[in-house]
Amino acid sequence: MDKYIGKRLDGRYEIHELLGVGGMAYVYRAYDKIESRWVAIKILKEELSNNSDFLRRFRNESKAIAVLSHPNIVKVYDVSFGDRIQYIVMEFIDGITLKQYIEQQGEIKWREALYFTVQILRALQHAHEKGIIHRDIKPQNIMLLEDGTIKVTDFGIARFSQAETQTMTDKAIGSVHYIAPEQARGGYINDKADIYSVGVMLYEMLTGQLPFVADNAVSVAIMQMQAEPTPPTRINPAIPKGLEEITMHAMEKNPAQRFPSAADMLEDVERFRRNPEIVFNYGNQMDHAYARGTDIYDDVRSTPQKYNDNYEYEEEYVRSKNGARASMIITGIVVAILAVGLVVGGIFLWNYFQNLSTEEVSDEIDLPNFVGKIYETEIKDNPEYADLEFEITMGNVPSKAAGEVLRQTPAAGMKVKKGKTISLTVNGELEKVVVEETKGDKQQDAYNKLKALGLNPEIQAVADDETAVGYVVKTNPAAGTEVTTGTKITIFVSSGPSKEKVKVPQVVGSTLATAKSDLEASGFVIGDIRYDDESDKDEGTVLSCDPKSGDEAPKGSAVNLVVSSGKGATKTVQYDIPLPSNVYEDLVMKIYVDGELFDTRTVNPSVSMYTGASFSGTGRASLTIRLNDQDYISAEINYDTQSIDVYSQLPYTTPEPAPTDPPEEPESSTDEPDDGQITTH
Repeated sequence: MDKYIGKRLDGRYEIHELLGVGGMAYVYRAYDKIESRWVAIKILKEELSNNSDFLRRFRNESKAIAVLSHPNIVKVYDVSFGDRIQYIVMEFIDGITLKQYIEQQGEIKWREALYFTVQILRALQHAHEKGIIHRDIKPQNIMLLEDGTIKVTDFGIARFSQAETQTMTDKAIGSVHYIAPEQARGGYINDKADIYSVGVMLYEMLTGQLPFVADNAVSVAIMQMQAEPTPPTRINPAIPKGLEEITMHAMEKNPAQRFPSAADMLEDVERFRRNPEIVFNYGNQMDHAYARGTDIYDDVRSTPQKYNDNYEYEEEYVRSKNGARASMIITGIVVAILAVGLVVGGIFLWNYFQNLSTEEVSDEIDLPNFVGKIYETEIKDNPEYADLEFEITMGNVPSKAAGEVLRQTPAAGMKVKKGKTISLTVNGELEKVVVEETKGDKQQDAYNKLKALGLNPEIQAVADDETAVGYVVKTNPAAGTEVTTGTKITIFVSSGPSKEKVKVPQVVGSTLATAKSDLEASGFVIGDIRYDDESDKDEGTVLSCDPKSGDEAPKGSAVNLVVSSGKGATKTVQYDIPLPSNVYEDLVMKIYVDGELFDTRTVNPSVSMYTGASFSGTGRASLTIRLNDQDYISAEINYDTQSIDVYSQLPYTTPEPAPTDPPEEPESSTDEPDDGQITTH
């Protein structure tokens, strides 16, 4: 079983499930007992804790995200860089990666691709304005929530903009399909490298395929530097011309020819969203010599190129069109020969080491979906899966059945070779125990008693007038409480009566963290913390303390706190309401909250795929959306989690035009006119 599952870090983060394993860290789903919320914890692998490079990357990630605050960037709540364990506590994202979504959908409708791209660009605009370059933008690092919200993650190799160069690291090789040409060659890097990566992702979403694919990473890197991608419209003719231009403009080989910033790209994307017929004609505004692979000096006119690709271009080469140009050509040939030699050598070494481990290619199979199945009865000895090996990691999700598969890697539907090891996270129940009564016990006896239950006892000295020195005053959680094994139990041990009394500081209205700091600075220890679900105060606000603020109490004694859980506080939920596709007319949208009309507006799906709405309240509320008086979306607003849970989304049906009745023909008359004449109709 995983060594961390069931443990509690720093007395507050109870680890439940392994979510994934990266090159330098494990990521777990955990529950924050103090803040009463699910979090994701990234723990640096022990074997890398003494590696200065990985330590730098790991700590740099926390520093990078700590200065960012944006709804499309994963939040960091806490960091710990201790001697034994180093971890980052982040927002828990319950969703899939954009890469998984692309693989599921194939090509994505261009309106939806733009919706995702806008959110990514907004996140990058915020990061770039803070001086942070992500450097590893790829769909594997983009999380997609059920409501369509995008979260940019993994700032592990991010750099502040002062750090402008890098080498071609193993990390870059792993992301080689998305890195910019200057990044592939180890050259000057600025925020335009992220823009190139966004262009590649947009290309992949629109076409369902990557612009450059080869047998190995070295070949792909060479293609990034030298080859031109197939225009997206040749793969998918339905892509509008303006959108193709935006995609290719972001993927220019020369950074100077890309969008100047994420904000500029975002501006053109918004212009296109408002008018899908727009054409930008970027190619008519700039010299494409670099992108075509021609001599960069063919038409420098008056100044040398500012682009730094690790070669030194001297000004005298530019000034001279005669004798010096010959020297430049010779230098170019030498450089080209060296470059080709390096590339050929790299490919040779790659193939050599690949061939060392090459075995006869086995048949591939489509990987079944194991999620939801019971491992012991449905998978373990099933002959249908005899060609696969399984690696089991235990998780703990109380709402799921014991033994149920929670996650699998690789994902269902992927082709794998026979004999492939599949990682499964299987639900298991952590053992529950009841905290034994230790009040009045000697410190060591109490410690041994709780340790024997599989708990994690911790001693806290506290001044107490009624309990002898070295004996237990109480525990937190209290005796009789049911907890899981591994839970931290604080044993309050009497240090005897305090001769000094001090005033309890004013902590009501403060955050829990501030209250703890102020109380400890005054010489008190933190006693019981109880959460109030009825309070309308923000989560973590201290509502009361015992003894009360201003009262005198023995120095070293415990102060108990009542804290708002935030469940009763008014919260705001943002919802981008998706609109039906292939509808080109104005629609009247009516939004009902708990049966009451909340808003009426006119929307046009051909102008925008989504329309935003904001709701404020507490607890939960029903949400009903109607289009032209047709039921469209039924959902629930969860103010506690600030999310929208959609129950159903019905297709919108364009009403058939009412049939036009033909003009009525006059009826034939059999009556004879009064004058005796016969009238023919």
